[in-house]
Amino acid sequence: MNMFSIKKSISFLSYILLILTIVNCSGDSSDIQPVVKTPIITVTGSLSGFNATNELSFSESKSLQVKGADLTENLKIVTSENFEVSLDNSDFSNQIDIPKENSNGENTTIYLRFAPKKNAIGIVSGTLTFTSNQASTKSISLTGEGLSIDPVIKIDKTSLNFEDTEVMTESSSLNLVVNGDNLVTGLNLSVTAGFVISLDDITFTNTLQIPADSANDDTVVYVRFKPTEVESITGVLAFKNAEIDDVEMDLVGFSTPLAHNYKTFNQKAIAHLGGASRTAEETFNLHTDLSNISKIKMFLQIDCPSSGCDDWDRFANVKVKDVSSGKWFELGRYITPYWTGTQQLPRGLEFDVTDFKSLLTGSVDLRIMTDNWTAKADLISVEFDYIEGEPDYPYYAVSEVLGFHSNSTGNGAIPYGVSHNRDLDKQISIPSNAESTHLRTVISGWGHATPKDTNGRGCAEWCFRTHHIKINGSNTFEHYMGPIGCASNPISNQSPGNWTPDRAGWCPGMAVPTRVDVLASPMAGSNFSFEYDFEDWTNNMGNGNAFYSTSTYVIVKSNSVIVKPTITN
Repeated sequence: MNMFSIKKSISFLSYILLILTIVNCSGDSSDIQPVVKTPIITVTGSLSGFNATNELSFSESKSLQVKGADLTENLKIVTSENFEVSLDNSDFSNQIDIPKENSNGENTTIYLRFAPKKNAIGIVSGTLTFTSNQASTKSISLTGEGLSIDPVIKIDKTSLNFEDTEVMTESSSLNLVVNGDNLVTGLNLSVTAGFVISLDDITFTNTLQIPADSANDDTVVYVRFKPTEVESITGVLAFKNAEIDDVEMDLVGFSTPLAHNYKTFNQKAIAHLGGASRTAEETFNLHTDLSNISKIKMFLQIDCPSSGCDDWDRFANVKVKDVSSGKWFELGRYITPYWTGTQQLPRGLEFDVTDFKSLLTGSVDLRIMTDNWTAKADLISVEFDYIEGEPDYPYYAVSEVLGFHSNSTGNGAIPYGVSHNRDLDKQISIPSNAESTHLRTVISGWGHATPKDTNGRGCAEWCFRTHHIKINGSNTFEHYMGPIGCASNPISNQSPGNWTPDRAGWCPGMAVPTRVDVLASPMAGSNFSFEYDFEDWTNNMGNGNAFYSTSTYVIVKSNSVIVKPTITN
């Protein structure tokens, strides 16, 4: 082969290699993929709730930082209703757009504010969202409290209910707090009859004003019940302002009759030993004009000395002296509590002694007695309330029919289940002008005598019995000596005394019940026979005696001056 042919062959081969190289390079290029970057939205900073803001106004702004990375579209920022966003903290709207060129650069500060619309009142929630094409949406929760710009009057109570209050007196104060919102003028307050108001709890009137400069602040208002008549009273406290409808609060009170109070014995020590006596007598000046007295209440309080009250349940009573006969009439009887006094009752034991009103006027002799034979004295206080009101009858008179009330046993009581010489049969003569006649009896049994009832109850403290009052020989009234609920006695701190089991018609630490029997006819100008008849039972003397302490009075009433009934054997 000559030199020319060789050169030609080399050139051809070079050409072929060039072609192959071009083909190979073209094939490698087809396998390379372009790099695709994910758009990202980044928000920095945090938001707490916006301050309370008036409707149709806006709060102070708060700020956040936002930026994008590789965003291909603008960044859109949107707030829900009642919130606004801005790029310059000046021009606010519900939506702004940040061009992608700007958002893909440095952080952009955005400003947010709460802008409650009309009636957006209370806690308002919303959302701030950041969106851009192909980027994950970012959301932030927004909250604010919208305040009404309408005038409003607010009070912290819906009603006031007062304690029972005597007529012509004032109750203790009850108070409320009133404040206004968006009031421009003052606030006027007024109450209906029977109530009074004050801003200082000293000077009370029917009307008052809270000035405009403090009408939107908290103001304490004091209210008292001031009744002029005995009745249940419902009233209104009204709040008035020129810019708003009136607001009213209900006021409720119940008035009680006026009571004239008289204190008599004051912590008188009653015992047998230690320098004390089982009885005490004193003279007291009580109410003189009974023409407008409808009731007389007696209250007896037992306090304990430093040594403590008596350990036992003792027979005790309060009496008034009937000057005309010289007898002591039993106003009220009670059994002392074990170990304690009557302080659990605000005024102690209560007795209605209206039947004795003809004796409880002017200068009066009173006697208290407790059948206590120890040195541990009870401290006795007695007071009377003369309650005003129209009496059922202006004139009363009272006579004693049975007077066995000096103690719980022995000569001062009536033996039960054995023969005795106590006279339980009487003749009663009623004045001719009597318009109402009734009997008043107090009875309590003592002793653990046998035979006991089938339930183990000895007489006469525990055995349940039925007594009768016979009028002209016929059973007319019935007295059941049964349980009266000893365990529910409010004087419940008598431990270790045996105070909860039911006795026959009485309980330790309670007043012995008064049994009132009204005759169907006043028996005016008539005589009738009276007999107190115990249920039959015979004491076998296996465990001592049984006794009933018994007092019975006949009370007559009239619209004219009346004399006492006459009692004969």
